[in-house]
Amino acid sequence: MASSVSAPKRVPVATNGIILIHIDFLVTGIVMTFIGPMLPILSARWSLSDARSGYLIFFQFFSSMFGMLVSGHMVQRRGYRFTLIIGAVLMASGMALLASGPWLLGILAVCTLGVGYGITTPAGNLRTAEINPERSASALNVINAVWGVGAMSSPFLVAVSQRHHPAYFLYGTAGALLVLVVTLLLTRFVPDTHAHLQTQPGDKSFWKDNFLPVICLLFFIYVGTETSFGAWIATYALRVDPKAHALAIMTASFYWGAVLAGRALAPAVLKFLSAIAIARAGLTFAMLGGLALVGAHDIKLIVVGAVLAGLGLASIFPISVSLLPGWFGGSARRASGAIFASGNIGGAVVPWFVGEVSTHAAGLRTAFIVPLLGATVMLAFYLSKHAPAIRQHNAETNNLLLD
Repeated sequence: MASSVSAPKRVPVATNGIILIHIDFLVTGIVMTFIGPMLPILSARWSLSDARSGYLIFFQFFSSMFGMLVSGHMVQRRGYRFTLIIGAVLMASGMALLASGPWLLGILAVCTLGVGYGITTPAGNLRTAEINPERSASALNVINAVWGVGAMSSPFLVAVSQRHHPAYFLYGTAGALLVLVVTLLLTRFVPDTHAHLQTQPGDKSFWKDNFLPVICLLFFIYVGTETSFGAWIATYALRVDPKAHALAIMTASFYWGAVLAGRALAPAVLKFLSAIAIARAGLTFAMLGGLALVGAHDIKLIVVGAVLAGLGLASIFPISVSLLPGWFGGSARRASGAIFASGNIGGAVVPWFVGEVSTHAAGLRTAFIVPLLGATVMLAFYLSKHAPAIRQHNAETNNLLLD
């Protein structure tokens, strides 16, 4: 008599991994943005000046570059699943190490989670694009929006854990990452190899192009400006209005929430305005947000400044990325390595410089002039003589962003 009992599912479970990658990016968004709202707590624990506090952000972003350098090679040799497991283990280790210990252990912790982030992000984006070849732009927009949800939630989670003990947040995030690791160990990605891309025929002389340093500087300033606002706004709010402690920590949520909302609204707005017009309008809003922060004397104006700055900066990165083929033609893929590396360096250097200015120039109010100047310089670029050359690519750019 044939058995009516169905065969048990085999372990590891076959999957394309997309759901797990989205969960990974949700937690990664928390990991990469929590230092901003937690900076007042960490500064108090180690009695840090703003200059020394800035080193936490510097090493977090600087170390992530090393992760990005090995991520592609790891995918090629061991596949996406193994790469994502290593990234998650490193992030979990960094979060757990940060829960206690001296200042130098804290630096080691942020370097560890930074490398994990650097390994995870390229692999997750590449896997998402690879399994969605017909709608890669839309799929990448979604997964990076999920990252934004994590970034927006990290200040809230820090504020909630502070009512009990800040270590609960760190251990809780590490625990979530370890659960993800176990889940990844129980699955296998099908397929789990990187599709080898044909080398794009590009002009190797793009390294001699005088425009490459300009675009590298643009990305350096953008990532540095965005990170500076997100990393320092909670500390600044707490100093401006010490009585509004919980709301001060939450100001980073308003900022990242505005970034997320701006990116969600961009496709609809692109139906009526060009990408360049949106960039110009956005950077004008970012400048107004920076001015509001510099002039703020209560928590309300800081919240307004956070929202304006977040909305204003939201579309600048995807618009700038989409314009790379117009600026560099067939060499865009090759140029992108130097350009994205410049952005990462900006994310490390500019927030650190904000801390230095705060320590040596009478506080964060003066130091917030640094990201304000960053928004001003980017607006000047998008209003400059390069704009006519960009306009001829607007149709292609709008189609890419609307995909």
